[in-house]
Amino acid sequence: MVRVRSVLASKRRKKRVLKKAKGQFGHRHSRYQQAKRSVVKGMAYSYRDRKVKKRDFRALWIVRINAACREEGVTYSQFMSGLKRANVGLDRKALADLAISSPSAFKKLVKVSQDASSGKSAKKEKKTKTASA
Repeated sequence: MVRVRSVLASKRRKKRVLKKAKGQFGHRHSRYQQAKRSVVKGMAYSYRDRKVKKRDFRALWIVRINAACREEGVTYSQFMSGLKRANVGLDRKALADLAISSPSAFKKLVKVSQDASSGKSAKKEKKTKTASA
C-alpha cells in the first residue's frame, strides 16, 4: 500500500491558524500550538462578546433616558410606563438619541407620558367610584 502524505493539508491548516493569530503577543503569533489555543479562546470570546455588546448598549441607553427623565422630574419606570399607555412605539435607542440630541422633543415625550399616566389613573378612580355607588 502506498504511504499517504498530508503535508499540504496540514500546512494549509497551520497557515490558516497562524494568519488568524496575527497581532498576538509573544509566541502566540508564531508557534502553531500556542497560536491554536489563542485563536480558539479568542473566537469564544468574540462569540460571547457579540451578545454582551447588545446588553451593554441597552444598559447605556437606559442610563441616558433615566438621566434625562430625572431632569424633568420623572423616574425612568414612570416614563416608560406612560409611553406604553400612550402607544408610543419608540425603542430605547431612539429615546436615548432624542434625550441627547433634541432635549425639547424629549420634553414633549415626557409630557405625553405624564398625560397618559394621569389619564390611566383617572380611569381607575372612575371605576372604583362606579363600583362603590
